[in-house]
Amino acid sequence: GRVFDRALKQMRDMVRARRYIVTQHAEEEMADDDMSIYDVEHAVLTGKIIARQKDRQTGEWKYLVQGRPHAGDDLVVVVKIGPTRKLVIVTVYLA
Repeated sequence: GRVFDRALKQMRDMVRARRYIVTQHAEEEMADDDMSIYDVEHAVLTGKIIARQKDRQTGEWKYLVQGRPHAGDDLVVVVKIGPTRKLVIVTVYLA
């Protein structure tokens, strides 16, 4: 409900402002699946939060956002809001 709506708005604002970090793991997954950063941005800007998970190690919330790339099937972008108020793109995979 409202918590997800607020989180998604924040994520979209960060993507639009290019205030995000892509982890090495996400970079590798994107390369493997032939995705560009624009596909990932598009998925966050058009998608919805399908789940929220608590990281066992850090206690941080991770969000799974499912959305459309520019072309092709939906993808899921796993993100968290980092301590520096940047969006961290943890990993990406095809839905």
